Order: sequence, then C-alpha cells, then structure tokens
Amino acid sequence: MTLQLLICTFNDGIHDIPHLLLPTLEGVSYLVSWQQSSDYSPCELPHSLLRPDVQVEPLAGLGLSRNRNNCLKHASGDICLICDDDCRYTPQGLAHVVEVFETDSTLDLATFKAKNDFEPRFYPDFSFDLRKKVKNYSPISFEIAFRRTSIVGKLQFNEHFGLGADLFGAGEENLFVDDAMRLGLQCHYFPQVIVEHPGPTTCTSRIASPAVLRANGALIYRLYRPTMLLRAPLLAWRLNRQFRVPLFFGLKHIAVGIYKMFRLSCNSH
Repeated sequence: MTLQLLICTFNDGIHDIPHLLLPTLEGVSYLVSWQQSSDYSPCELPHSLLRPDVQVEPLAGLGLSRNRNNCLKHASGDICLICDDDCRYTPQGLAHVVEVFETDSTLDLATFKAKNDFEPRFYPDFSFDLRKKVKNYSPISFEIAFRRTSIVGKLQFNEHFGLGADLFGAGEENLFVDDAMRLGLQCHYFPQVIVEHPGPTTCTSRIASPAVLRANGALIYRLYRPTMLLRAPLLAWRLNRQFRVPLFFGLKHIAVGIYKMFRLSCNSH
C-alpha cells in the first residue's frame, strides 16, 4: 500500500518543501501543488526536489482550497495525507497512517494528532467514529488522511472556504470531513501523533479577521444549525475572552457568515 503526501505551497514557499522531505522511503512519495499568484515570477525548482519520489504540479491563481483540489486532481497514492509546507514528518508517523488503513479495509478517511508546542490543542485519547461529535475536538487539514479511491472523483474541497477564498477564510477541512460523512464514508479519529507543526495555524493567527469570523459563522450554520442562534453569541463571547476579539465585531461577522452560508446553501439546491 503506497502513501502520498499532498503538499500545498504558494509562491516562494516552494523553498520550504525540501525541509519537509524525508530520506527515500519505500512506498512513500510527495505531490507538491505549487500555486503562483499573477504577479509572481517563478523561481527555478530547488535542486533537492528533483527526486523520483517528488512530483510538482504548478497552479495559477489564489485560494488554498483550489490548491488542495489540484493535489486531488494529480494524486496517485493508495493513501493520501494532506500536508502544509511547514509540517515535519517522521517515518514512524507515516507508518502509523498506513497501518490504520491496512488494518481496516472499510476505513475511508482518518484524522490523527499533530504535535504543536506553540499552540496546544485538545485531542481525545481514544479512537472514535467522527459522526460522534466529541466536545472541543475538530480536525486540522494536515491531520487528515484518506483512501484515494474513496475521495477522488467524489469529493473536493469547497473553494469558497480557506485562505485566499472569496467568502470564508478558513474551515475548509471541517467542511471536507463533513461532506465525506454525508457521502456515507467511514471516517474515524485515531489518537496517534503523525506530524509536527512548529508554529501557530493560520486560523489562530488570523482569528480576528472578518474572513475567519465569517468562516466560523458558516460552520455553525452547516454543522450546528438547530442551535446556531445560541452558539453564535457564545462563540463571540469566547473569542472576546480568549483572543480579545471585540464582542460586537466578532458577533457581526459570525452572523454575516451564517447568512452567507444560508444563501450559498439555497443557491446549491
């Protein structure tokens, strides 16, 4: 069973990719989607990326979800692991990913743990079906792996979500996992560390931006619609207490996100 790391990078982020690569491992390969803005003059591909196990696919334009979808378009591994260009991996962590899919042939998508000393997160210490919501847990993109044949051609990242998107500046991974479950796929969490992320995630570093606040509102609408009128002010209050996001500013943009997601849902039917 082969494992392919699906790595998204943007403009000069291509220079970070060599730090992510491990020495050649049997059955492990790397697919890099190199997104480039219209004003970017591409540099030469770093020499250390000219390896048989590394494939680079350029993509013009903006939007992290577009970049991730470019990875899906070119993926070829049996198991695919979503990656960012600043992640760090070990052979043991990658072996864990392959092991869970080899052990359970019905498993379509799995989420794992990431090590991040800068931004500690809550991870349950037990495995569970992701349909069973566990309080305070939500996946991050680089913790997600999936069986390629279960996803490719059936599911994509919503390009209205994610860094550089037109409407919502985060949350693409939450929607991706929810869409997978709505397709009836088997999605489970496993309490094993597979990756290290050395700094804050984009969502946390931009938590007070209108685009990220709108994404929070959109996810409340999508995932918790029956209780959204209670959750929206509660989230605004928590962001105020934890991150000093002005209360009414936060609530305003969360509400805008709920409304925009409502409109988007209406237009999709």
